[in-house]
Amino acid sequence: MPILESNLSGLKLKNPVMTASGTFGYGKEYSEFFSLDKLGAVVVKGIAPFESHGNPTPRIAEVSSGMLNAIGLQGPGIDKFLNGRDYMPFLRTTGATVIVNIWGKTLDDYVETARRLEEESEGIAALEINISCPNVKEGGASFGTDINLASEVVSKIREVTSLPLITKLSPNIAAITEFAKAVVDSGSDIVSLINTIPSMAIDIKTRKPKIANISGGLSGPAIKPIALKMVYDTARAVSVPIIGMGGIFTPEDAIEFFIAGASAIAVGTAIFTDPYAPLKIIEGIEAYLDQAGIKEISELIGTLQV
Repeated sequence: MPILESNLSGLKLKNPVMTASGTFGYGKEYSEFFSLDKLGAVVVKGIAPFESHGNPTPRIAEVSSGMLNAIGLQGPGIDKFLNGRDYMPFLRTTGATVIVNIWGKTLDDYVETARRLEEESEGIAALEINISCPNVKEGGASFGTDINLASEVVSKIREVTSLPLITKLSPNIAAITEFAKAVVDSGSDIVSLINTIPSMAIDIKTRKPKIANISGGLSGPAIKPIALKMVYDTARAVSVPIIGMGGIFTPEDAIEFFIAGASAIAVGTAIFTDPYAPLKIIEGIEAYLDQAGIKEISELIGTLQV
């Protein structure tokens, strides 16, 4: 059978299919469907130094070819994540490769979260830095849309942890390749892209936004062509591994991302329609490689013919 194992700058995966942060909870909810160790990695919902209750409801709306969400990074905070039985203690019992997504409202928030996870890193394979957050000390400027802030947050986190770092890039910038270069130069071992795209939807009967936050992030099939192009461009600009995501619902979707230059992929919105979507994609990738006579997934990466 084809070899699906991947090594992304020291992050070892049994297969290149992981879950996208925010779409898989903290794993326990989906462990009722299948064993989590079948996945390449479980990427948990974002963790900050503090508990976050998120935005008011309604927070999700179905739209054409996708989903709009404004959850607001709801999460238990670092203390409960590390000690609560339904969080990291549970994940350590599953044998799954665990990646912890981290965020904050200030630079110090990011550093503190990374430092705590470094101190209690048993069972944690890597950190994913969510830089699509506003820095309250900088007047709300987003870490992900200010190249200097993006560089600084990565470099400061690099100082406090030895874990592999993944920086999750925002698509809401003119030149994603420049941001990719900047975070890699600052110590990011891997980049992941893309995050959701700001969008909105209106209920014409009430003339009100369909979500309470007015606008939210668009995910699902509608953003796949955008994500694919950004992955392709980024793969040509940096030499580190790329985790591609954005509208991946089928094995064929995932294979496109590999051909474009991604070394691994993350499944997100598809999980809401089918909890088994990641497993079906793994099986489909394996079947494609077998039929194409490709022995290892690494042989497919970046093979776009132009």
